[in-house]
Amino acid sequence: MSDQVPVFSNGKPMTTATGQPASEKSRLAASLLCFFLGGLGIHRFYVGKVGTGLIQLFTAGGLGIWVLIDFIMILVGTFRDKEMRVVSNW
Repeated sequence: MSDQVPVFSNGKPMTTATGQPASEKSRLAASLLCFFLGGLGIHRFYVGKVGTGLIQLFTAGGLGIWVLIDFIMILVGTFRDKEMRVVSNW
């Protein structure tokens, strides 16, 4: 019996510490995109959420409130990609 965790091709684990499926997207990239280009919704396009990315683009990130919430969620590790996998790998 093997206790090894499956990994993506970049070496990052496919599951979180709690066993939830993890996204192959980078949490660092998502947080930087959200911080610098959050009002344009670029971080949402990055994780595959095109629909909500467009909404953020046309509403200036929900007047900044939506971007702030997304940024906090990315930093604490609860932000999810299009397939509902947690963006947890830095």
